[in-house]
Amino acid sequence: METTSTLEKTLRLIALTLVVIFFMFPIFWIFLMSFQTNETILAIPPSIIFTPTLSNYAALITGKLTTAAGTLDIAFMRNLGNSIFLSVTSVALALVLGVPAAYAFARHKFKGSEDIAFTLLSFRFAPPLLVLLPLTQYFQWLGLSDTYFGLIWVYQLICLPLILWIVRGYFEDISADVEYAYRIAGHSWFATFRKIALPLAGPGIAAAGLLAFIFAWNNFVFALVLASADKQPVTVGALAFVTSSGIQYGQIASAIVLSVTPTLALALYAQRYLVEGLSLGAVKG
Repeated sequence: METTSTLEKTLRLIALTLVVIFFMFPIFWIFLMSFQTNETILAIPPSIIFTPTLSNYAALITGKLTTAAGTLDIAFMRNLGNSIFLSVTSVALALVLGVPAAYAFARHKFKGSEDIAFTLLSFRFAPPLLVLLPLTQYFQWLGLSDTYFGLIWVYQLICLPLILWIVRGYFEDISADVEYAYRIAGHSWFATFRKIALPLAGPGIAAAGLLAFIFAWNNFVFALVLASADKQPVTVGALAFVTSSGIQYGQIASAIVLSVTPTLALALYAQRYLVEGLSLGAVKG
């Protein structure tokens, strides 16, 4: 019996190792590509032994991309700054609007509340291409085309429904008796929301905010159509590496490493809140 148990553990360890290698190898290979030239990357057969270079990162930071056709000006660092600004601002606005709305839907049942909540969630289900044409016309009419305000507004289609529905579930898992006891003591509903509900749902709010940030960071279509090059995020700015002289694989790999770093750092920093928030309410009763 002990031999069987040891064999099972060994097989599980091998299977887990293979799964980790399968998912982590592409990331590892992209990291290696970021220190290679195009000639090394396209060499057949590929090799992990090469002379590393920082020219790819230097091209991104300086904004000068040298190709066979000449030197091109790229604005990757500006695109990276746009991504940080748009994602942080959009998530902050979605939290300000979505958390109180989630609390209202969780605690105050009224006629049509479920229909309204589902309608808001349906915005998250709709494919971006479905709303791009009317959004483009509305933005041109309102003067919001090619503005940060317009992009932050349209990013609410990504962030707000996600935060609303996730945080609503966390509020519903919190016992209402605690809030009622605090209200009986003479406190207002806003004080109850701020001092009781928010701290208890804090990990869930952090998890929802992190997921919304990742979705906002990865958005491509809205910024591609509704903004010009100086306001586009890094997901769209990466198109600059597809040039007339070919695809600059080394710069693309370096751009991926730099663009993933902020979200990875945020996820590592908020890991405790993320795990606690995603497990909140997992056990009922």
